[in-house]
Amino acid sequence: MAATLSNADTSNADTGNRAPAAQWILEALSFISRFGLAFIWIFAGFEKSTDPVGTQQSVEGYDIFSPTWAQWIAQVIGPLEIAGGVVLLLGIFLRQAGKVSAVVLLLFIVGIAQAWARGLSIDCGCFGASATGHMDYLWTILRDILFIAMSLICVLRPYRRFALYS
Repeated sequence: MAATLSNADTSNADTGNRAPAAQWILEALSFISRFGLAFIWIFAGFEKSTDPVGTQQSVEGYDIFSPTWAQWIAQVIGPLEIAGGVVLLLGIFLRQAGKVSAVVLLLFIVGIAQAWARGLSIDCGCFGASATGHMDYLWTILRDILFIAMSLICVLRPYRRFALYS
């Protein structure tokens, strides 16, 4: 009977030890998602904002928008990305920011996929116009899918520590 109790105690101890470890892993994923996305959005927005001509050329390369629209998009996309990153960094409306991030990334994937399907040779302009020499469509789409997963973590389990308002 004593052996049975010690086995039960051991299994409870193992279960108890796994719960904090799993909790820590979830916290770490949540932290990395929130602050990683904040960095990504701020960096990408800054790169686009400092080179509006290059950003406009990247937008025009997708062959979706007129030159007037491409110029307008090039002017607003950088500041909007910076604003989204700051919202995540400060922890303001984390779930909503994660949803917006996922939708924007999905739109980027659609744009990249249509350019790839049409055989266009583009520079995605993701992190500035001159960030890459050769566009790897599959890698870019997979990277954006990872960023969508990070956005969804911000929606489902936002890292609220250091948040002003979540």
